[in-house]
Amino acid sequence: MAPSDTETPAPDADPRRRLLRAIAVVVDERGFAATTIAEIVREARVSKRTFYEHFEDKLDCFLAAYEAGSALLLRRLAAAARQSDPPAPWDERVRRAIRGYLDVLADTPAASRTFAVEIQAAGPRAIALRREMHRRTAQQLVAVVEAARESEPSLRPLTPTMALAAVGAMTELVVHGLADGDAEELRALDDEVTFLLRAILTAPAPDRPHDPERPTA
Repeated sequence: MAPSDTETPAPDADPRRRLLRAIAVVVDERGFAATTIAEIVREARVSKRTFYEHFEDKLDCFLAAYEAGSALLLRRLAAAARQSDPPAPWDERVRRAIRGYLDVLADTPAASRTFAVEIQAAGPRAIALRREMHRRTAQQLVAVVEAARESEPSLRPLTPTMALAAVGAMTELVVHGLADGDAEELRALDDEVTFLLRAILTAPAPDRPHDPERPTA
């Protein structure tokens, strides 16, 4: 029998998790379009029957893997920003959150490349899920900043729009870092992202041009 037709169980291993890891590895090597279910199950060491017990098709598996990876990133972002004892300065708390996020990406470069790049080639459902995950990341970033503002109320609130802009900038930096293939370069991005957020949070309020049509108080 071919490897895809047999199943070699690993001790205490969940086949669904193995499939999620496998598709990240195979897509990183071959790209989403060229990846086949046969290659995924071979990498995961499960049968095709097991694959279809968990997923409808290749895209279903890919999106589940992307969503699981994104959820882990959000948990790390939240956990890394929690108040330390003794309390850390606000910018250190923000840096810690960003570093926790980047550490996950640096520790799993194959999955990170897969989901940062190939998600855009997987069709409308994938692009919609990517937008949703960016929105959730932006929401978590707003929560990180609000926690920091409890000890430093002079900071400007991070609006949802600016949070999305920061997430977009961070994503682009990550894509470039992954293309260079240097995991430590990803970790070093915490300086740049923290600098960007510090600039946003400490910038003076913009002067609005006088609008004669705008009613005054």
